[in-house]
This record gives sequence, C-alpha cells and structure tokens, in this order.
Amino acid sequence: MAFINHDLLVWVIIPILIFFARICDVSLDTLRVIFVINGKKNMAPLLGFFEALIWLIAISQIIQNLHSTIGYFAYAAGFAAGNYVGMLIEEKLAMGHVIIRVITRRPAAMLIKKLISKNYRVTTIEGEGNAGRVDIVFAVVRRNAIPQIIDSIKQFNPRAFYTIENVRSISQADEDIPYQPPLRRRFMRFLNP
Repeated sequence: MAFINHDLLVWVIIPILIFFARICDVSLDTLRVIFVINGKKNMAPLLGFFEALIWLIAISQIIQNLHSTIGYFAYAAGFAAGNYVGMLIEEKLAMGHVIIRVITRRPAAMLIKKLISKNYRVTTIEGEGNAGRVDIVFAVVRRNAIPQIIDSIKQFNPRAFYTIENVRSISQADEDIPYQPPLRRRFMRFLNP
C-alpha cells in the first residue's frame, strides 16, 4: 500500500476497517449465541470460527497502531453497532418457536376458533385471576407468526394479557406448526440437525 498516504491509512482507513470488522464479528457473536440458546449445533461452531477470525484481524490492527486513538473509538463503535446489527439480523430471520400465553376475562372461544382456523394448535384452560374467572390460551408458533397472532389477540380483546416465551425445542414440529415455504424450510433443516 505504498500509494496510500501513511497518515490516511492509520487515521482513516484502518479505523474504518476496524469498525466494519467489529460490526461483522459482534453480529456473528449475537447470532452464534442465539443459535446456541436454540440448540442449533450445526451453525454455532461455524459462526464462532469466523467471529474469532475477524476479531483477531481487528485486534491485531489495534495493536499494530496503538498510537491511533481513533482506532479505539472505531473498535468500541463497531462493537455497539454490531450488537444492533446482530439483533436486526436475528429479528429478520425469526428463527425458532415461541409459546404465546393469553389470559383473558372474556370467554376465549372466538380467539381459539380463529387460531384453529389458521392451523395453529391451541390449548386452553380455565383459571382464576384477581378479578375472577379467566381463560388461558396457549399456542406454540414459529417466531415469524408472532405479528399475526398478536393481531388476532388484539382483534379478539385489546385488553387481553399475553406473554411470549422462547421455546428451545418442540416435538412433531412438521405436523403441529403451520406450513413454511420450501426454501426457508430447507435452510432451517440445515440449522436443525
């Protein structure tokens, strides 16, 4: 890189590269942790390899240019941005399943009927809350179905209380969970050993 000015390289180009390297490695770290939590044994080690490799390249540039304080800021800013980007990527992938629990004082027959009509498996029980009798509805769904389920809940009862929890694994997923497009299904099979 003899044709690039040394000061430009040290004070501008290397910090920019460090910034983007950190975005990449922290995004991979965020995804790797999510894969580990969801038990995706195939992808977590692969992401970990590239995460470590990118981190080593970034930190070696910091060490080689210790006098460049802007490199420190690029490193920290890349870390912060990488967390954000990693969460955005994970949100778009919407991998895994969740359990949605709805607690409502209204009889839940209409909500149950609507969810069943959309091919969701639903379990319901009666309960007793502070204000008296309640219906509790459980549904295990793919994460990408959350907006549709929440919309159905709000149409049924805007004041219904609901919680959403991650599910590590489920049995008979292909039979119990609604259809998923073929390309995504093939990709997900690679992620789920």
